[in-house]
Amino acid sequence: MKNILYTLALLVSFSSFGQTASEYFKRANYNKSDHYGAISDYIKAIELNPNNDEMSYINNNGEKLYFSNHHAYYNIGVYKAKLKDYNGAISSYNKAIELNPNYTKAYYNRGNSKYNLKDNYGAISDYTKAIEINPNYAKAYYNRGRSKVELKDEYGAISDYTKTIELNPNNDNAYFYRGYSKAKLKDYNGAISDYNKAIELNPNDGDAYFYRGYSKRELKDYYGAIADYSKAIELNPNNADAYSNRGISKEDLGDLNGACADWKKAAELGNTKAAGWVANQCN
Repeated sequence: MKNILYTLALLVSFSSFGQTASEYFKRANYNKSDHYGAISDYIKAIELNPNNDEMSYINNNGEKLYFSNHHAYYNIGVYKAKLKDYNGAISSYNKAIELNPNYTKAYYNRGNSKYNLKDNYGAISDYTKAIEINPNYAKAYYNRGRSKVELKDEYGAISDYTKTIELNPNNDNAYFYRGYSKAKLKDYNGAISDYNKAIELNPNDGDAYFYRGYSKRELKDYYGAIADYSKAIELNPNNADAYSNRGISKEDLGDLNGACADWKKAAELGNTKAAGWVANQCN
């Protein structure tokens, strides 16, 4: 299943600490390809602003932008997260929050790093704080829902996805994951409704077809399930699970030859369960 977590781009609307610090900060801000170099420059900029003054500089568009050290710490965190140094990122976000306790994006991105470290309770705490500061923070609701799914809190996840959809009705992933949580609760009709909307918004979402097929089979709509698994295969011909599940639905309809053909393909693609069914049920 797809695993989507919304992240924030580097915050770029900052300024300078005085001429030398400004040069370090500006160079870091526009040197997005050299993550280690940018981190080094932000650290130098912080060192040159020991009093955490608010400064300004002129960006490449001639705009005057403002920043202070909490922005630099935040950006260090963003770069460390890009380098998958999630503990280092958390440390930097901690410092940004220490300097600015209402720094919504720092709480949000710290939550993302905790999620990546499988600290879902910590992630939920940070997303909740971000929502407390900004109740219309759609991405925070969505990512909090993802953490709740990891903790098997399907009702809580559904609530967060519903709020995400309220704030952003075109978020196909929120519909997909709300459908996934509904299916976990055996609300297959509700799940299908959400998968329908996800597919309407993103017709090339193979996962939505696959999981809608699963829900249809649970409702004994075997022909509908086969159609969805076939679409998932069309979108991803290497989806072994789609071949395997389509085979199961064909078996449900008494089409063992069709089932065996699908299981053989699934086995070729590495599905060990399907390989066992081929050995036990197919000529």
